[in-house]
Amino acid sequence: MGGPASIGYPGAGAVMRAREDGARIRAGGGLATGLGLCYNAGTMTTRTDTSMDKQLEDLTPRRIVAALDKYIVGQADAKRSVAIALRNRMRRQQLADDIRDEVIPKNILMIGPTGVGKTEIARRLAKLVRAPLVKVEASKYTEVGYVGRDVDSMVRDLVEAAVRMVRAEKVEGVREQAEQRSIDRLLDAIQRRGGGAGPRMHNLGDAMAAMLQQRPMEPEPEEEPQEDDTSREALRRRVLAGELDKQMVEIEVEESRFMSLPVFSGQGMEEMGINLQDMLGGMFPKQRRRRNVTVAEARRILLDQEAERMIDMEQATGEAVSRAEQSGIIFIDEMDKIAGRERTVGGPDVSREGVQRGLLPIVEGSTVMTKYGPVQTDHILFIAAGAFHTTKPSDLIPELQGRFPLRVELGALGEADFVRILTEPENSLIRQYTELMRTEGVELEFTPEGVAEIARIAAHVNDETENIGARRLHTVMERVLDEVSFEASDIAPAQVKVTAEYVQKQLADIVKNLDLTRYIL
Repeated sequence: MGGPASIGYPGAGAVMRAREDGARIRAGGGLATGLGLCYNAGTMTTRTDTSMDKQLEDLTPRRIVAALDKYIVGQADAKRSVAIALRNRMRRQQLADDIRDEVIPKNILMIGPTGVGKTEIARRLAKLVRAPLVKVEASKYTEVGYVGRDVDSMVRDLVEAAVRMVRAEKVEGVREQAEQRSIDRLLDAIQRRGGGAGPRMHNLGDAMAAMLQQRPMEPEPEEEPQEDDTSREALRRRVLAGELDKQMVEIEVEESRFMSLPVFSGQGMEEMGINLQDMLGGMFPKQRRRRNVTVAEARRILLDQEAERMIDMEQATGEAVSRAEQSGIIFIDEMDKIAGRERTVGGPDVSREGVQRGLLPIVEGSTVMTKYGPVQTDHILFIAAGAFHTTKPSDLIPELQGRFPLRVELGALGEADFVRILTEPENSLIRQYTELMRTEGVELEFTPEGVAEIARIAAHVNDETENIGARRLHTVMERVLDEVSFEASDIAPAQVKVTAEYVQKQLADIVKNLDLTRYIL
């Protein structure tokens, strides 16, 4: 890559160890190494994550489709394709060493109008298998040499997502021990406050001298926490019960120093955040300062600090890089916006073929430099999507077309699909609005006729104006429930029945006036 070889990064050793271990360990689906590391009270122990392996082994293509059916209506072909692609990634982990690296993921190109479920399929799939996923828009990238983001940044975003995911899992693994430590620190702070410890100002001259010299005022010696076990345990119970959540307490927090350094990548130069304390170790001790916060906020801050101390971020970083390489998913939306060949004499289009040429080596398999070390993209799954109204997939450069061998066409949604979307998914719109109004004491009841009328109007508006798919249901529902949402706090407790007549009354003027419909619905 193009950067100087002297640049270091945190977790470099762990990254290489994770890659070496990956050749020997079979983790179901490649989501984590077979042995997880858990840090308990400063000592390291190992555990076998058999429950995760078993869960992934049970994810057959049929079960993956059934899980997607809970949130996405229709689009059976698209669900089937992504389920097979995901299962093949799990099968690849079971292969012998000499063939595993030769099996590359079969990238998918989804073709269909907006609002039919392309993005939702990828998002639900990532949650289902606990894989790092980033969603990017192809139109945001520009060709090398022009102002804008280069395509390598999508890989860096994926690694950041993987680091956050692994860190959250590690923190959850030590949460119980970290919470005990944080409560002990909080009790010490509360008892010190009760003992009257704090900064001491001898006179006005001392205070002015401290301000001018930018040094903290001399604190009084901190008193040792009270050793009365009975009173301390009583205080602990009150803290755990939330009785002291609104009281103020002074705690000590740590601050990290971040700065941005220009880092050269294969596609150009991009700003990349660097934590100087990670790079330079103990040369610059962590800055500490005191803050007055509520007890509830102090519990959260201290819990984060203790959990951070108990996990090994170097090992977590190595696992995150391995997870991004082996099971990462990059969803590239608006692929149709960069489709097109050079036909003008005025120079290259920086958002079309130039971006395709920059995207090609990443999809084919290359090495991208990140602040966590080099990341290989050979086995990252790419899912591209686009409406392709004014262009077609054949307008992409031939090399890029060949890197998306699976093409799935998603059909437009009709009135019957809208009825199912309103009622069947676990997070259906009707359930969302019902629960929202219930918080105000208003019970919403949607009759089957009312649901059918909402679906009919949404399909009609899509036909008469621009077809935006299921997103039209959001605008229609907002207009139907506009009056109830505004007056809910005044009429509660109440019960509102949404019938076909109620829907027609709320939307009568707008539906009749086509010009008005274009701007409101």
